[in-house]
Amino acid sequence: MEPRRILTQILCVFFLTTGRNEGKLDAKSCSGRPALKLDQACLTFHNQLPTGVDVLYTSDYCYKCLYQPLVSVLNGPQNASVVVSTVLTLTLQLQPMGRNTTLCSWSQLYEEAAHYSVWIQESESPINVICYQTVDVSPSNIYFRGVVRRSSSRPFVTKDHSMQWMMKPKVVGTRLTLPSQNQQDCAHWTLSEVSWSWLRIPGVLQRLGFTYFILSLMQTFCGMREIPLSRGRWWDPVQDVVLYWPEWIFIILLETLWLCLTFLLPVPNCPTGYLGAGGIGDNGLYPNCTGGAAGYIDKWLLGDNIYHWPTCKAMYRTTQPFDPEGVLGTINSIVMGFMGMQAGKILIFYRKKDISVLSRFLVWAILLGNSAAILSKCTRDEGFIPVNKNLWSLSYITCMGCFSFLLLGVMYFVMDIKGWWGGQPFIYPGMNSIFVYVGHSLLGSYFPFSWEMRFVDSHWEKLFQSLWATSLWVLIAFLLYRKKFFLKI
Repeated sequence: MEPRRILTQILCVFFLTTGRNEGKLDAKSCSGRPALKLDQACLTFHNQLPTGVDVLYTSDYCYKCLYQPLVSVLNGPQNASVVVSTVLTLTLQLQPMGRNTTLCSWSQLYEEAAHYSVWIQESESPINVICYQTVDVSPSNIYFRGVVRRSSSRPFVTKDHSMQWMMKPKVVGTRLTLPSQNQQDCAHWTLSEVSWSWLRIPGVLQRLGFTYFILSLMQTFCGMREIPLSRGRWWDPVQDVVLYWPEWIFIILLETLWLCLTFLLPVPNCPTGYLGAGGIGDNGLYPNCTGGAAGYIDKWLLGDNIYHWPTCKAMYRTTQPFDPEGVLGTINSIVMGFMGMQAGKILIFYRKKDISVLSRFLVWAILLGNSAAILSKCTRDEGFIPVNKNLWSLSYITCMGCFSFLLLGVMYFVMDIKGWWGGQPFIYPGMNSIFVYVGHSLLGSYFPFSWEMRFVDSHWEKLFQSLWATSLWVLIAFLLYRKKFFLKI
């Protein structure tokens, strides 16, 4: 047999058996609709009224969002079924078809894989309507909710999906296509050139590289070559701050620039200082203002070469692109990196003074935590500057800085002072983080890291698959650690 055909058959078997597959759904159908998937429930509306009913919905985590149409039920007796998400609490509202009058409304977090019936009936009084709900099929995974829940409470709070883009080829895009069975070859590769009209310029590694570049320049020109001895000066307890006053002035100026651009820059057709998601949020008043000044600056500087699938797109029905690694947010990533440098200075200045190190970590955590609490008013959406990950808002970096100092203090106590733990096994992937990241990006959807799930409607197998893949990468990182192989950029 020709070597080429042998290789082709091997590739065929590999990709057909290990490729990502959605699999068949075993859940029962929702009144003729496709079977339920993960995080889905079925609602069947039974209309007993002489008029048709429109069912509207919104998520309680969608900030001031307009109600969206869910399903319409004709005049009774009629019924209609619809699949809803069980990830977030939903508020449903029923109103007569074609009229803006509320018949009834309720909020509920529906349980996964459950089937519900909502009955709409007239009461004894002709002006009142009774709406009540029954459970036809009991939910599954009811004790597993906390492990798999992920909140998108603020337009940009949830983790964005940009990580998958940065590792895509920048010169050519590679696509694997599987032709029909009547073709001789099982697999073939097609190459397509990347167009500058849509190529994304920002990215996670780009932001990290630029942040470290600015911080290294600042440390090179403003840093100290050696630590001066304490001479009984009144400011010696804060010498790790005072001696680096040029760096602090630079960071303060940077943060002032972020505040001015965010809250004073005029954005066409948008309110000045807007921080929302746009779309249907804020009562639909600013549909094209996604990200406010941050989004406007990115589109002005980078044009269409930014991220087009922000995390707010699904919930807020946005139409504008927004890049979570954009230009304006990079300013605050530099500020947050500077907080890490401050932690390093504490470790250097107060070496072998464990109490001094821990007390300073605690003081910084309190200062940053209080700042985040004041800026956000300890609320999800109503603060002066809400905690917003994709915008890298000031409250976000102070909140993350608070928890970072706390965690660093705990690790310093456990590992450096008490010596109870050496960091294993996390030090192994940490020493080869780029290799693990790139490897998982390229191979994470193939066996043995993933496989076609047998129980598609179960979180247990999905969790096991994730833990299995993580364990494999830790093992690979450990073997590379033993071989002293470290991939660096």
